[in-house]
Amino acid sequence: MTDAFHDAEWLARTRQQGDVTAWLERMPYARRIGVSVESAEEGDGLLFRLAPREDNIGNVLLPALHGGVVSAFMETAATLDLMLAAREPRLPRVVDVSIDYLRTARVVPTLARCELLREGRRMANVRVWAWQSDEASPVATARLHFALAEVSAQDA
Repeated sequence: MTDAFHDAEWLARTRQQGDVTAWLERMPYARRIGVSVESAEEGDGLLFRLAPREDNIGNVLLPALHGGVVSAFMETAATLDLMLAAREPRLPRVVDVSIDYLRTARVVPTLARCELLREGRRMANVRVWAWQSDEASPVATARLHFALAEVSAQDA
């Protein structure tokens, strides 16, 4: 994350407004691979989207998305979802990631949804699933463990 996330006032304000797009704008790699976010239609959390881009292709013969792009997309989604869902403004740091690649990720729009499994005082666990045509048939799933850092006014 960039230093902008250490601005406690900015982080609290954008979090209160639910402005995850402002967070994405400060993440160069997320912008490069084409990550965007919107509210889920059912009002059930956030829906993350990975735009199909030629630069994201890992296997040109199929063609298929690079596994690292899928992984980065899911990590970005989990991090931002946790930042919004946490009880207070926190800066999550990835401790561990476990990803299951379930099927070929074609070069079409890819969606992801997250579920906060547990938030403690210092650690949090998030589950992510990414799909393309049918949410019930994910292309990958992941479980991420985060260390949660406090954001203080002196960090600004």
